[in-house]
Amino acid sequence: EVQLQASGGGLVQAGESLRLACATSGFTFDDYVIAWFRQAPGKEREGVSCMSIFDGETHYSNSVKGRFTMSSDNAKATAHLQMDSLKPEDTAVYYCAAQQLGYETYEYCSGLMSSGMRHWGKGTQVTVSS
Repeated sequence: EVQLQASGGGLVQAGESLRLACATSGFTFDDYVIAWFRQAPGKEREGVSCMSIFDGETHYSNSVKGRFTMSSDNAKATAHLQMDSLKPEDTAVYYCAAQQLGYETYEYCSGLMSSGMRHWGKGTQVTVSS
């Protein structure tokens, strides 16, 4: 059974950092892409970043590019999202998701398309105060 668990959220002040983790199990880690999405109250779910674990190719939304960095620990089947220079507008519930590599997975990942991700974990709350 594919399982994903996001953790590491919390309450920080603007300008500070957080590091999220997405622990996975039940599948071959480097056969998948792992993505981060977020959803703020009253807003639609937004793609944040996506990484192809096999080759490390990573995509970021314009809103986080240069501030957030995604990485993977293949030995622990865990993906991380390092979030620096946090802003109040980064406040949201953050979710990690996974999709097996396939014909259309590149488009799903590069386009940060939530509809292309089959497996989802429960979210972790990130709150950034001004």
